[in-house]
Amino acid sequence: MSSRLRFLALAALLLGSGAAFGQARPEPPPTPEQWRAAQLAAAAQADRIMRAAAARKGLLAQYMAMVDALYASDPADRAFQLVFTQYLGWYQSFVGDYPNAQASFVVQDVALPDDAPSPLSGPYEARPALEAIPALARGYRAVFLNEAHHVPLTRSLTVQLLARLRREGFDYFAVETLYADDTALAARGYPVEASGFYTREPVYAEMVRTALKLGFKVVAYESDTAGSGDARERAQAEHLYERVFRRDPQAKLVVNAGYAHIVEQGAYLGGLSMAQHFRRLTGIDPLTVEQTALIPHPLAAQDHPIYQAAMQRLHPDAPIVFVQPSGRAWSLRPGYDVSVFFPPAPLRAGRPAWLALGGLRKPFAVDSRTACLRTWPCLVEARYAAEGEDAVPADRLLFDPPPQPLPRRDRVRPLDGATTAALYLRPGRYRLRATDLRNHILSRQDIEIPAP
Repeated sequence: MSSRLRFLALAALLLGSGAAFGQARPEPPPTPEQWRAAQLAAAAQADRIMRAAAARKGLLAQYMAMVDALYASDPADRAFQLVFTQYLGWYQSFVGDYPNAQASFVVQDVALPDDAPSPLSGPYEARPALEAIPALARGYRAVFLNEAHHVPLTRSLTVQLLARLRREGFDYFAVETLYADDTALAARGYPVEASGFYTREPVYAEMVRTALKLGFKVVAYESDTAGSGDARERAQAEHLYERVFRRDPQAKLVVNAGYAHIVEQGAYLGGLSMAQHFRRLTGIDPLTVEQTALIPHPLAAQDHPIYQAAMQRLHPDAPIVFVQPSGRAWSLRPGYDVSVFFPPAPLRAGRPAWLALGGLRKPFAVDSRTACLRTWPCLVEARYAAEGEDAVPADRLLFDPPPQPLPRRDRVRPLDGATTAALYLRPGRYRLRATDLRNHILSRQDIEIPAP
């Protein structure tokens, strides 16, 4: 499926959700038809830019082409800025620049009329999500978890949950935008660049890699025909049925999906969501875990009011959910079974602390002046020693300290221009590689992260 269709699905969701972007224009707002036409044109332009960027050799060159295209664009073109900053956010996440990825494309979480009352005022107890969600899943055949594609924080809990859900008997793991033609994935044991789209991001790759190591059967379920809206949702659900439950009626399935693909009620993109189609096809009611609304934003004013109140009162240091003594979970909005609160994560040397994945990974300091031979921009990647050079790395660092005078793109400078930062890695052996803008190798290093 093309990136344009991915954007259109998300754009329709955002326009219907009250998300806020940018500043109001003094001229009359466009009609819905004019705005949709502007979005279509912007998506086509963004697709052309991304295809041209993808033709460059190496991820660093592709990313810099995306950055340069943004700053060559017209800041007053609101539709293009909205569309393309999402594309840029994907690439910023690919190179490990997570703070700028979230800041580039901001979805403000506003209170909506059908939001549930705060769990702080009801008979709910805050519990660690890592413990509560597997307990909630015990009566289910399927667990659906969603994510914000440019905010890998919303993948971090899923990586940690996989081992516990495996112990609960779940044995299939289906991930969005994984390509079905990567038939060697299970035997290889790790994703490569051609495995999918979002799998190019290291935490997403770690999610797939973790599932394979735990013995999950990893399933591609993305629609493989042109179409968006209801057609895409139906195709995804059909693939889940055909590739999992029709082959293995006793299967227990975990699904990773974007945004409201997992919502279980109401109209969605002019039809039904993937989860609604899935339930109609299989008769299986999934446990739906919403992970995109109650997260920290670049500015506190962009956080949901219920999120702000919960963080100010409880100060959690790990994701939490709210559960009644009876076992019933709290959800912010109808159509989901449980909502996850992700606490604010401090930045350590320009990188968010959640990259430790609940203690699964440890920081390893990198000095780009040595690794990159004082050549910038420079991409430092850590690959598991047992995996091939084609593997999506376990983590990446982009170093690009600012020259003088400062270029326009300085406001999205990774690591705030620092020359030292940390990779986050599980215990084990790794190959480090630093490359320049022409994809030339600047240095290599073998390292070992000791076990606790």
